[in-house]
Amino acid sequence: MRANSLPEAAWRKSTYSSDNGGACVEVVDGLSAVPVRDSKNKEGAALVVSPSAWASFVNSVK
Repeated sequence: MRANSLPEAAWRKSTYSSDNGGACVEVVDGLSAVPVRDSKNKEGAALVVSPSAWASFVNSVK
């Protein structure tokens, strides 16, 4: 999926992303799936995963 195919989406930077311009991940809340994109490439591809897969990933990297 292309991130720009969600023009109305309210992307937010993940609270686990750094503020130094490096590893920044943005996600969209409130959908039936969780789109994830690189904040440095807003027009690039978005990875779309299930909410349970996203929760499992976040818990694994904590």
